[in-house]
Parts: sequence; C-alpha cells; structure tokens
Amino acid sequence: MNTIRSLFWSLAALAIPIALTAGLLLMGPRAKADDVDEEQEKAVKEAVKAVAPSVVKIETSGGTEIVKAGGGPGIRRGVGPTTGLVVSADGYIISSAFNFANKPAQIRVTIPGLKERKVARVVATDQTRMLTLLKIIDLPEGTKLPVPKPTPKADIQIGLTAIAVGRTLTSEGADLPSISVGIISALDRIWGKAVQTDAKVSPTNYGGPLVDLQGRVQGVLVPASPQAEGELAGFEWYDSGIGFAIPLVDINAVLPRMVKGTEKEPIVLKRGYIGITMKSANMYEGEPVIATVSPGSAAEKAGLKADDKVTEIEGKKLDNYAQMQHVLGGKYEGDAVAIKVLRGKEEMSFAKVILGSPEMAFPQAFMGILPVRDDPEPGVEVRYVYPKSPAEKAGLKIGDRNMKVSNPTAPPKSPFIDITRGRDQLLAVMEISRPGQLLSMKVKRKAGGMMDDVNVTLAGASDSVPEKTPDNASAKKALTKPGVKAPAPAPDAKKPETGLMKKMDPAKVHTYWVYVPGEYDPNIAYSVVIWFHPLGKNKEEAIEDFADGWATFCDDNNMILICPQSTNPRGWTPAEADFVAQALRTVGETYTIDRKRVVTHGLGVGGEMAYYFAFQQRTTIRGVAPIGAALGSNPREKVTNQPLSFFLMVGGKDPVKPAVAQTKTKLTDFKYNVILREITNMGHEYIDGRTGKSTLEELIRWVDSLDRI
Repeated sequence: MNTIRSLFWSLAALAIPIALTAGLLLMGPRAKADDVDEEQEKAVKEAVKAVAPSVVKIETSGGTEIVKAGGGPGIRRGVGPTTGLVVSADGYIISSAFNFANKPAQIRVTIPGLKERKVARVVATDQTRMLTLLKIIDLPEGTKLPVPKPTPKADIQIGLTAIAVGRTLTSEGADLPSISVGIISALDRIWGKAVQTDAKVSPTNYGGPLVDLQGRVQGVLVPASPQAEGELAGFEWYDSGIGFAIPLVDINAVLPRMVKGTEKEPIVLKRGYIGITMKSANMYEGEPVIATVSPGSAAEKAGLKADDKVTEIEGKKLDNYAQMQHVLGGKYEGDAVAIKVLRGKEEMSFAKVILGSPEMAFPQAFMGILPVRDDPEPGVEVRYVYPKSPAEKAGLKIGDRNMKVSNPTAPPKSPFIDITRGRDQLLAVMEISRPGQLLSMKVKRKAGGMMDDVNVTLAGASDSVPEKTPDNASAKKALTKPGVKAPAPAPDAKKPETGLMKKMDPAKVHTYWVYVPGEYDPNIAYSVVIWFHPLGKNKEEAIEDFADGWATFCDDNNMILICPQSTNPRGWTPAEADFVAQALRTVGETYTIDRKRVVTHGLGVGGEMAYYFAFQQRTTIRGVAPIGAALGSNPREKVTNQPLSFFLMVGGKDPVKPAVAQTKTKLTDFKYNVILREITNMGHEYIDGRTGKSTLEELIRWVDSLDRI
C-alpha cells in the first residue's frame, strides 16, 4: 500500500471520516506513525468487510484468446477469474465489459455465502460506460443477494480515500477480497463518465467496486480512455497509477433499462451521437461553432445548421467543444437533450434533440468521377468517369470542367457555389450530400468550351476500382495557388532527399524509414502509404525488403512510403501512434503530399495497428488497407468531414477470414465505404508478385482513387 502513509494527511485535512480524524487529532504532534497506520488499517478493513458480501468472483471459459483494443493491437486475454458487483437482490451482477470482450461461452459466478458456483448469462452491455450486466439463472428460490450502498455524487471528492476491491486473487472460501488503497485523484473524467483514482486498477479487479471508508461503493472499476472506445479502451494504462471507476449512482440510474435484456435478446446501450463537427481544431480553445452537420443525423433532423454557435446544452453554458463533450459524453442513443444556438444574431432553442447512433448516418455520396489534381485553375476537370455511375448517366465526359455546383444544404434555386478552390472544395460539398440527392452543376465542356447545365442524382459510394490507373492524374502545379504566380525556385535551393532513408524521431527514441521516388517533383502531390509491419518483422532488413518491393509502385504512381519500426518485439502498442503521427508530419513538412490520399497498411498485428492509427488520426488518414486483420470491437462513428475508406484483404486459407468478413459488416453498418478482397490460394501472408498480384495492383489503383467524387 504505497499510499497508506500519505493517506493520513489527506484524511485529516478533509475531516473524513469524522470519528477517525478526531481520534487522530487527539494524539497530538507526537503520535506515532504505527498508531496512525493501525487506525487507518482498521477503518479500511471495516469498509471492505461491509462491501465484501456483494463482491463476487466471475470465471469464464471459451471465447477467443486474442481480443482487440478498439481496433488496435491484439491483447492475449488471461484465463483467470474476474470480479463483479451485486446490483440487484434477485441476481443481477454488474462488471467491466473488458471481462467479456472475448465473448465467453460459459460464465460461472462464486457468491459469498453460497457453496456452489452459479451460472450467469450476459443480458445487457453499456457501450458508453464499458459495463456488462449478468443475470444469475440458477439462484436458489428465495435467495436475496446483498446490494451495496452507493456513495452520493456529492460525497465523492478529490483527496478522499478510495479502496479498489477485487475477488480474483483470494482463495476459495476466503471472506475478504483483495484490496488496493488510494485516493480519488480527479472527477468527471472520460467526458464526465468516470472518477479517477491512484489505487491500483488492473484486470485483477476490473468489475470490482471502488469503496469509501464508510463501506459505500463510489464506482465500478473499468479500463477507460478519453481518446479510444470499446471494451478494451484504456487497457494499456493499467498499472500506471491512473485508474477509473463508473459511479454506482449513474449505473443504478440506467439499470432499469439494462434489466430488460435477456440471454436471447440482450440490451445494448449505445452512445448517443448528435452528428456535428466543429470549426475549431482545438476543442478546448475555439468557440463551439458548427462546421458540418452529418446527413441523417440527430442534428440535421432537429434543424441545426453549419455556422450555428452552440451556446447551451441541458442548461449548461458552453465556451468550447470540450464542454459540450462533457455534457453529451454520458448520453445514450434515444436520449433527448435541449440545445440553444446563436444563428447570426438570433438565439434559437431546440427543446428536444433526440440523439442518434452512427448507424443512422448516410453512406458517403458518390457522383462517379476522378478529378485532375494539383490544378490551380477554377473548377474541377474530370479525368475519369466510373462506368454506370451517376456521372456517366448524366453525360459527364473526360476533360469536362465542373465550374459551379448547387448547395446541398440550401433551399432549391439558391445561388450556385463557385468552385474556385478546385478538387477539395467539390469534395467538401460531397461530404455534406447524401445518396439520392440531386446536385445541379454548371459544366464547361471540353468539346467546344460551351457551358452546360448538368443534373446528377447521387448514389452511394461504389466498391469498384478503375481497371487501370487513369492518365493525367496531376496538372503538376501543386505549388501554384489560384490567381497567384508561382515563385521561381531559389538558385541555391536544396533538392529534397530521395530513395530509402532511415530517420529518427526528434527524441531519438523511435526509428522509421521513408522511401521517396528518385524523380520526386514538388509540383505533384504524392499519396502516402504508412506500413505497419507484422509480428517479428521489425528488424531493419525486413523493413528494407518491404520498401524495396514497393519502390517500383512508388516510382510509377507518385507515392511516398513510411515504414515505422515498433520497439516492442511482441507487436505494436497504442502509445507508438504518437511517434508515427510525428513521422507523418515531418514528411508532410518536407515533401508535397496529398492530404486526401494518406493510407495505413499492415499485415496481421500490423493491420490491427493500421485500423487503430487511422481511427485515432482520422483528421489526416483517408484510407485503411489491412491484410489478414480484423476489428475486435465496433468502429468509431463516421464523421462527415473526416471520411475513411477501407480496402480489406484476406487469404482464402487464413483462419482470420470469418473475422475479416465480420469486420466488413461492422464497418458497413457504420456507413463506411468498404471493399473486401479474398485471395483464394493464400493463407496468413503478404500479397506479392505471385500470390495475390492482381489484388496488390488493385490496391495501388485504390490508393490513387481515394479522392473520387
């Protein structure tokens, strides 16, 4: 108990509990340390004794051995027991969702006072608070389980004693569970959903209670993270001195919804989404002004619009987007919230905005063209028209230039938008459009130079890839700004390095390699592929071999390759995402890259890291191309102005094939654009010049087409 001696000072200063503190103060300044420890130990034992009858041991069997951390690297799940807490006398047990991420086939619960283990079933999962509810199905008739008292929210204060309790390390028949003593170190963490403690929190006590000195339950221990989502989010922080617990009063408030679930029809409580993005890139500083409203979202249905400034939610005044996240963080799909906005100078109230889910979003809208890139001229020139696409049906041709487009969020007959910023501006219009919507355009025809009115009824995103890379991809004027003459290069300007280069991050801790084509031209925006190597392939020779195999593809298709090296021989860790992001920024500062075509790529655990990194860095990543890798939990919600596309590959003989197919279903349910390619005669291996050659070539063309419109 490394915090036990410092506990006295926090307890005395805060006068909690009154009897203990009064006793300690009467000892005077010469009170011996062992007397203090004895009084504290007595208080802790009494608190644990009070809650112990409600703390149960949970043992599971079956299920998968490896589970995924929110789409990130795999975690080999332990086979030991876990912990739960009684929340209803008739046999309901709450626990951390982490304990059931592997979908166990059997669950047995050891309840203090009952000799035989009892059979339990999962009846509900709370995906926003990372909790699972179990129901004992063979509880003896008339048995009433002891339900602990919750600590009122007002009594959970920073500096107060917190006892983390687990029922996994004790022997059969032991009365008292294992404990770790600390304090409450922060409140309203994980967007208002959790309290933070420095008591030891790890898989040994996930699902157990965090207890105060009066024996009341402050919360239920879970792994959690403010950035990631899913049952395993925050697992990497365990044993770090930072632990989280979901307040029991909040669990009790939502328990009536959860107990409606059954083994055959379990209840799943999903996080509620409003469906907006904000203009400020810094969620803590800029004003909460809406940038985009997702088609089909709760915000659109309620009537919120781009440029609205959100001033109040649920009666709480807002200064930034982070405060909005704190208010909405604990809300569920179907919850109603009251919102006030400032539209121009008019204050508007929306009394009942019904929060939705990511599945309610619309798929990415698709017109069916590829644009000419790096073109400073007004409008967007067409370089490819997808067969049978809305664009082809509307009569668009290669060489036509789209000059104006109707505003998809404005009433009919509103003024057209002049396309003065080229491809990126037209892509932004498509991001706020929806399948089935009619877009009108003013098109300058290549044949004759006449202006035509063209109407296109948009479709859902296509899973087709051009059969060959279309010509004229770039106008080769990436450094030229519209209406501004490009400056002549300085005579002594140093040419950027090309070829394969070994680099290190600024801290000289992490290593990565960069391949830049020898004929690099700064007036062309290059796509970027980030390769996350598989298990056991983090040696320099293996990375150099991979880069060598991709060199020709990079040379022929204006691509830059980044190959980060994991420092962990057992695979990638979520913490390594930071140095990879820094490597990408460094490359972007040195070379001209196309921000719409940055892709993560990887095999096996490298593919799992490709998912994880893309979801964590989706302001900069636009494509994910994993091989033989699956998502272990639900993906993060689709964001309007941060579209992600997926090109999934798996061998026909790869054991992970069913999980990859399930991953496609999950991503499609969340309205992402997904392509799945199965290589018939391949196992768990990388595609090369023999096995899967056609799929590898299709992957290259897919990267080229990520800026499709």
